[in-house]
Amino acid sequence: MDATDETDVFSKRAPSRTSSLADFGLLILRLATGATMVQAGLIKAFDLHTTVNFMEDSGWRMPQFAALMVTIAETAGGIALILGLLTPVAACAVLAAMIDAWAATVSGDAFWSMPFNVPFMVGSAATALLFTGAGALSLDAKMFRRAQWPGFVAIVLFIVAIAAAVATWVLLNGSNPLHMSDPTP
Repeated sequence: MDATDETDVFSKRAPSRTSSLADFGLLILRLATGATMVQAGLIKAFDLHTTVNFMEDSGWRMPQFAALMVTIAETAGGIALILGLLTPVAACAVLAAMIDAWAATVSGDAFWSMPFNVPFMVGSAATALLFTGAGALSLDAKMFRRAQWPGFVAIVLFIVAIAAAVATWVLLNGSNPLHMSDPTP
């Protein structure tokens, strides 16, 4: 066997191993992101009154509606991410909620003062799952034979997530979360 044959043997084995490892990596990403969202959503669900009060004190209009929206997005989105079920839709819901959560955490200061926080990281993970799909170890793959959804679906849902976050922020909060300098109290 010459060097060319050995290279061909290894290259033929590598894709299946790489695919399995990538699917396992996507499973870990889904479990971590989903569990983070389920925890955040259930904390809000079991103490919705505190969530409503927080949103009301922060100047949100219709705080009950806003609190219910974020609670449902986080809880249902998290469960669906864990299962890998309708992953692009789940990731879209989580991303929209995390964009607004990120905006809420940076709106009190100049936007660059604390840009990389938990909502930023979870939103980034949801975006990654939106574009990569849930992988082979998911209900999407088992039920719909889709470890990854078409790129068009991912792009449309990415735009929907951003639009939903912006619309939610503008309609229910009414302020600009990004400041070039510290906002006046």
